Amino acid sequence: MNKLGWAVVATVASAVLFFFGTGLDPVPELAWLAPLPILLLAPRVPGAAALGCAFVAYLAGSAGSWSYFWHSLAVPRPAAIAIIGGSALLFALSAGLFRLLVRRGHGFLAALAAPALWTVALYGVALLNPTGLMGTLMTTQADRPDVLRIAAVTGGWGVEFLVLFVSAAVAAALAPGVRGAARLTGLVTVAAALGALVFWSVPAPSGPSTRIALVAPDKSRWAVDVATPDGQALIQSYVDQIRRLPDGVQAVVLPEAAFAVDQTSRPRLVDAFADVARVRNLDVVTGVLDTTPEGRFNAALAVPPSGAPVEYRKWHNGDSKNIASGTELAHLAGIGLMVCMDVNFADPSGDYGEAGTGLVLIPASDENVDGWVHSRTALIRGVENGFSVAWSAAHGTPMLADAGGHVLADAHTGGSPFTMVVADVPIGSGKTFYARFGDWFAWLCGLVAVAGIVVGARKPSLSPITTNTGQL
Repeated sequence: MNKLGWAVVATVASAVLFFFGTGLDPVPELAWLAPLPILLLAPRVPGAAALGCAFVAYLAGSAGSWSYFWHSLAVPRPAAIAIIGGSALLFALSAGLFRLLVRRGHGFLAALAAPALWTVALYGVALLNPTGLMGTLMTTQADRPDVLRIAAVTGGWGVEFLVLFVSAAVAAALAPGVRGAARLTGLVTVAAALGALVFWSVPAPSGPSTRIALVAPDKSRWAVDVATPDGQALIQSYVDQIRRLPDGVQAVVLPEAAFAVDQTSRPRLVDAFADVARVRNLDVVTGVLDTTPEGRFNAALAVPPSGAPVEYRKWHNGDSKNIASGTELAHLAGIGLMVCMDVNFADPSGDYGEAGTGLVLIPASDENVDGWVHSRTALIRGVENGFSVAWSAAHGTPMLADAGGHVLADAHTGGSPFTMVVADVPIGSGKTFYARFGDWFAWLCGLVAVAGIVVGARKPSLSPITTNTGQL
């Protein structure tokens, strides 16, 4: 088969693996293999061909998410185009850097620099994008706690790097022009990293457990005014669901912005939930759109059986211009509160982890198809920072997970007016290495990527690739 034939085969193979291994419903094992055909191809074809094949493979492989991004209520269409096209371009650039370094004999540096460039670029996106980041390679491994455990040290960036590094190390070892120790170093490093994951024992959370219930409707009804008859009926429907909860539930979490309140109507919601909280001896946490003298906030309102309610105001509201953002953490008896999109960002999760918070309750609202991805984004934040997660999402995937990344219970909404999820959730320890030291690994990736670019930019006196190594 000639070069063109191999290029087509590699592009199609990577595209198929990316399609099934990433996106909204990934097969985790395929994500590790998806970059490999393109990285095997890259040193064996001209640079333009390598970049083009990588771009097309990733773009076609992301086709399963195109409709979601195009129709998403949370992602503006220009941003959707930038996400789809930018991700494909970033993969092409990573493959191009890999090719450049391999062809100059730097196999191990190529295996490190390509995933490092990918990882640090996504880190930059996470800092700059008003809707944060979710659904990347780290998310594909969210149901693999043995892999995800490294996030407690490196953040999710360590998982992001590792998934791409495995393919890069294998491709570098098999690349033309890479000789001797450089051929083996990457494979030895991969074996050591994967072996460490297998034998690294992390004790299960040993703290006390809290029985948590999630109650979420099939369809999101956004900010129903509690002062209206419709609002009163909705309150009653949730009260009825809470009365039906199993014995022993200590907290129940409802979805994001289930109700709209202001200074006048807020007591009606608080009184109704305080009554059922006293009867069932539990805390009720609900999402509210709260209009106050300070502004309009998307908030989580926690109503205990006795005492004053606690309100957490969402930190991250995307491009919403008419909703103010909060800046403070909020705890109810040591349990933290967040709201939906907050999990797309490093903070406030990192602040909760640094404070030693072991459980965070999160009202959320999703768009059905992204329910699994968003719930697992929350799970990753919990592993990074050592807290368990209660994620109650309307039109999504309500989920309870411990601080080690084990899903204790989840369900996708649909099939009935309300979905209920209940489990005993161990309290995490908080204060992980990542919670203390933050995004150190992402910065390390930046240094490695720069080193790779600098080395690759140097003009060699004699290329290690001879004229016949372009053959496949």
